[in-house]
Amino acid sequence: MGYLYCSSPLLTTFETRRKVAKMRFCFPTTTALLLVCATIPNSLLGQTAGPDSLLTLDRLFDSEDFAAETYGPIRWLASGGYTTLESSESVPGTQDIVRHDPATGSQEVLVPAESLVPPGQTNALEIEDYHWSADHSRLLVFTNTKRVWRRNTRGDYWVLDLKSGRLAQLGRFADPSRLMFAKFSPDGGRVAYVYRNNIYVESLSDGEVTQLTHDGTTTVINGTFDWAYEEEFHIRDGFRWSPDGASIAYWQLDASGIRDFLLINNTDSLYSFVIPIQYPKAGTINSYCRAGIVPSTGGETLWFVLSDDPRNNYIPRMKWAQDSREIIMMHMNRLQNELELIAGDAETGSRRTIVVERDSAWVDLRVDKHYWHGEGGDFVWVTQKDGWRHVYLVSGSGQEETLVTPGEFDIVSVEHVDVEGGWLYFIASPEDPTTRYLYRARLDGSGEMERLTPNDQPGDHEYEISPDARWAIHTYSSFENPPVIDLVRLPDHSRVRVLEGNDRLRENVEALRRGEHEFFRVALGDTLELDGWVIKPSHFDSSAKYPVLFYVYGEPAGQTTRDRWGGTRYLWHALLAEQGYLVMSVDNRGTRSPRGRAWRKMIYGFVGVHASLDQAAALRQIREWQFVDSSRIGVWGWSGGGSMTLNMMFRYPDLYHTGMSVAPVPDQRFYDTIYQERYMGLPQENVTGY
Repeated sequence: MGYLYCSSPLLTTFETRRKVAKMRFCFPTTTALLLVCATIPNSLLGQTAGPDSLLTLDRLFDSEDFAAETYGPIRWLASGGYTTLESSESVPGTQDIVRHDPATGSQEVLVPAESLVPPGQTNALEIEDYHWSADHSRLLVFTNTKRVWRRNTRGDYWVLDLKSGRLAQLGRFADPSRLMFAKFSPDGGRVAYVYRNNIYVESLSDGEVTQLTHDGTTTVINGTFDWAYEEEFHIRDGFRWSPDGASIAYWQLDASGIRDFLLINNTDSLYSFVIPIQYPKAGTINSYCRAGIVPSTGGETLWFVLSDDPRNNYIPRMKWAQDSREIIMMHMNRLQNELELIAGDAETGSRRTIVVERDSAWVDLRVDKHYWHGEGGDFVWVTQKDGWRHVYLVSGSGQEETLVTPGEFDIVSVEHVDVEGGWLYFIASPEDPTTRYLYRARLDGSGEMERLTPNDQPGDHEYEISPDARWAIHTYSSFENPPVIDLVRLPDHSRVRVLEGNDRLRENVEALRRGEHEFFRVALGDTLELDGWVIKPSHFDSSAKYPVLFYVYGEPAGQTTRDRWGGTRYLWHALLAEQGYLVMSVDNRGTRSPRGRAWRKMIYGFVGVHASLDQAAALRQIREWQFVDSSRIGVWGWSGGGSMTLNMMFRYPDLYHTGMSVAPVPDQRFYDTIYQERYMGLPQENVTGY
């Protein structure tokens, strides 16, 4: 048996995967001996680009043949229309910011590239992100960015005054590429940002800078987060302007006491070096977290006391009420099976509990936009308390609620709340969990919900809906069809114009010699079916026998059986199929499929155990198919899929003969507190499960 092991979570590109595929040796590891075998035909290695119909590793990873074009980033304007970045005709290699009228298609350059040339320089700023002030009179540009953890959230910020044409850099006292999360005050006259774990406010009229917090260090973190919060709660920006601009609410984390995980970098220089990362492993000490409010002109912070043990509780969400009198916070216990929605008084620091949600497993925070506050304090709340992920309209007191999305199905995400029209827009797929469509329902719970995505457009659909809910930027794709981005009119979903058709990519994909793909279901008993797909070789012969490679994830953070464009991963699998393999994937129970609470949470306390049981049971059914060679079954996965690969190889060695495990968690005690304890509880309390 050959060995291939890739364990670093930093190796997240397909270029890395290509390099790994060419390796012929075993990596030593200090954490565990991971036995995996990668058998890749020599015909795949070192191939040069051939005819248009031939997919090779070089074409896939070393060319632009299969790169998808995007559109945006767009910003909807309250005054109507939207802006986006367009290549400048007057200054090649730069970008203008252009306003688009959805109805007429007319375009207007609001900010030409030459307006973004800093004083004394000749080149325009490279726009990596941008935001408008509320009155659209000023533009905030994010540039010269650097990566923090997974994303580029550190960089330089500039403000352009459209009336005067003045372009000024913020935080000129700071080191280059060090500001984070800059955003306008509600009146557009000031900008707040984070610098070296402290929060600052800068006046745009005179450049005066006010430092709001003074205790930021490498371990005391104001206005942003540590690794675990960012990775598992998906929050990076850690402060919020009040609607009246008088105050700023912010998170503070104290990471002192968390031990360092030592990353060894062997690739960036002749000699390796160590990178220490504060990393709380399951069952160990967490960051101390609290929330407070500070006057935006400077002063003392008013801290909210939400528990007597801030290291063993979380504050994963925070938002101002519209009247600026209260800050609304989500507060969770360490086990994440109890969530409180709390309103904190901005003047006194007193608190009142609006909603409490409990679950015997965990309370799910995966759906963004959990709440919205309207007039009178009403808010939208997403909960699974009846067994399905539903939306309720809840009164500001928490005493009254209306079910907005009744039925035995899950909503996937809340897309927009149209207060004036009285509609909730959301993504769901009641009939088929592999697809995603746009629906709307009345906020008052009356009437039937409406599917807005046309019935003749199967697959996966995403939307950026305008504030008045009349328009949407619509992105759709399917398993082997690249994304198309168009502008649609709502609610009839009529196409106004195509914004990006990805024609070049589509032509390149359609020219390839590829086999067919199929979605299927595997029955396990009388009531349980698992979703799956298979990619076959173009020369498929049902009377022949084919080896099978399974692509697996299997943990609660992901779902592999989606009818959407898979990019280079799909093409990599198609390439393997052309070499004579069947490539398959099956979603076990416990994955993030919209199939109800019981489906997702039955794995609580035993991650990897029930999941691998489902995978093995599915394989026992599949290997009875006449064209499957049951003596040659492989499996591979990344991250949670790497862990599942190990589970399959070691729990069912009679079924799986080859595996490639990338960035796995071979021992669940090695992973971070927030993720692992959410699904497994504490190691000290669930010794058997761990």
